[in-house]
Amino acid sequence: MKKQIFFTLFMLGLLSPFVIIGFYLKVFDYDVSSLVDYHPSVTTRVYDKNGEKIANIFDEEHRYYAPFSEIPPRVIEALLAIEDTTFFEHQGVNIDAIFRAIIKDIEAGKMVEGASTITQQLVKNKLLTREKKISRKVKELIYSVILEAALTKEEILERYLNEIYFGHSYYGIKTAADGYFHKELSDLTLKEMAILVGLPKAPSSYAPTKNYEISMGRANRVISRMYSLGWIDEGTYKQATAENPKVYDDTLTQNMAPFVVDEIVRRLTDQGIKDIRTGGYKIYTTIDLRLQKAAEESLKLAYDEAVQRIDAIKENEINSAKKRKVAPNLTDLNTSVLNGALVSIDPKNGDVLALVGSVDYKQSSFNRATQGKRQPGSAFKPFIYQVAIDLGYSGATELADVAKTYTYQKDGEQQKWQPSNYAHNYKGIVSLREALVHSSNLATINLVNDLGLDTLLRELKKFGMQDIPENMSVSLGTISLSPLELAKFYSSFANSGEQVEVNLIASVEKDTNIIFQKEEKHRTITSPAQAYLMTNILKDVVERGTGTKAKVEGIEIAGKTGTTNNNIDGWFAGYSPSLETIVWFGNDDNTPMQRLETGGRIAGPAFSRYYEKALKMYPQMPRKFDMPEGIIAVDIGGQKEYFSDTSKPPRTEATPNAEEQLVF
Repeated sequence: MKKQIFFTLFMLGLLSPFVIIGFYLKVFDYDVSSLVDYHPSVTTRVYDKNGEKIANIFDEEHRYYAPFSEIPPRVIEALLAIEDTTFFEHQGVNIDAIFRAIIKDIEAGKMVEGASTITQQLVKNKLLTREKKISRKVKELIYSVILEAALTKEEILERYLNEIYFGHSYYGIKTAADGYFHKELSDLTLKEMAILVGLPKAPSSYAPTKNYEISMGRANRVISRMYSLGWIDEGTYKQATAENPKVYDDTLTQNMAPFVVDEIVRRLTDQGIKDIRTGGYKIYTTIDLRLQKAAEESLKLAYDEAVQRIDAIKENEINSAKKRKVAPNLTDLNTSVLNGALVSIDPKNGDVLALVGSVDYKQSSFNRATQGKRQPGSAFKPFIYQVAIDLGYSGATELADVAKTYTYQKDGEQQKWQPSNYAHNYKGIVSLREALVHSSNLATINLVNDLGLDTLLRELKKFGMQDIPENMSVSLGTISLSPLELAKFYSSFANSGEQVEVNLIASVEKDTNIIFQKEEKHRTITSPAQAYLMTNILKDVVERGTGTKAKVEGIEIAGKTGTTNNNIDGWFAGYSPSLETIVWFGNDDNTPMQRLETGGRIAGPAFSRYYEKALKMYPQMPRKFDMPEGIIAVDIGGQKEYFSDTSKPPRTEATPNAEEQLVF
């Protein structure tokens, strides 16, 4: 009887695993397609023009994908040494290891040793939950056997090393190598490999950024195991265990230019790329990270100086009001809404080299450089003057700097417009050069009147501008443009009469395939000679006119200030022989800035500092504008003026009688 009972129990014990497995095989569906057809979410990387990484863009999991051919053999050896020595011998499940683990667990009275193969670990991470139940373990065994039948050993290793979590929000060994060591897999030392393969067992405990010594100890156990297996020699063992690699503790995105990255994501999404955060793209931009940093610093410096000026005025007003026992007038002294933007391009090809959308991305991520439409004010005047020059005017052409009242109809009622100069002064007769150098509103309006509004509007269309005001207010730059748009139009001056389309993205790759490549687009606006006449006048704006605060020692700068009514906007738009930059400042709520904050005063210093930094970084930058063929220099009244075949010099040199020409 006892023998029968023993035999029955023995048979039940022998057959029960098969019965259980049979039950789970019949009841549950085992779909391994997500691992067979493996397409994990992969991080998109953004680079600057020199190949330096700007940022990682990802959704939930930060992962770089490494095909098996990219994984060094030493990594495989280190992994197998510590996790699954018989990996290439079993069929997904190591029966011997399971029995050894069971015996040790029984002896200890608790779970002290696991027996999971690499295949089982992959299954557990990708296909199952982490619940500690017998049912999950049985499913894990079945899944592993099925997966081994569907994939080669190399394919399983590839998926494992790309799927597993390595701590610090790094998924996949290539991500971890880049994050912890700033290295490609092929550049890792044996110690660094050992650190990485030792992480998946307990990523938080063994993370080298948190517990460096514990991580080194785990890595040394990996190396010791390799040595005991005879996979490395003694010299390699000693050298590897003695090494203490440098570990980096980076932010995940590593975002060096957030405004650039935001704009890229917006543009590519608009172009139909919906998986930008999971598709593993490589985006090569036109940005120069060194210039980008210089732009951010220069904009912030100018902002801080403006805030200090305004705070000082505010303090004086408060103290003065106390003495007068009245409420202080702080209407235009609110610095909480003051902000700025800067765009810098290569005017020869339209490449955006730096793009800053606010003085502090953390405080405001709205991109004023690309999405903020503001009136350029007097920074628009060079377009009007270029039209005049192309129609035969020159820097010596005389303009009337006098007031005039204009009447027009609005909603059936007659209205009057009485424009004035910023300083409320009138010089009578001025040359076209002096009118632009000192930003005379009245001379500009009278120039538009001389040209004819219809003629001006027709000629301005050659720049490609949209929504140009069809009235005399266009003389004062009442069109709305973003700094990036203004940069495109200013390239007409900076690029010898050839306007360029601005580019931010150079190319986009996916799986070594180029899916986007920039195209350089040019629009001929005027001849090099006529463009040079404008550049020469704009040089004077910086040398002795409204733009003196944008002057940079050692390099020629041409540019124009812009200040809109009530000091709502302050601009400086300028360029050197090889670099063009637009700077804007203003209040986000369109209220006036402090009345002394003109474009020259607030935007000019940001421009100047940016170019000073650029010169230090790139001392080989061209420093003087080249004079094209067809330019004639003539001495007029002791001043040198420049002419061309279109803008001819005057026949006689005369001193006008101002009073005779002040008739309206």
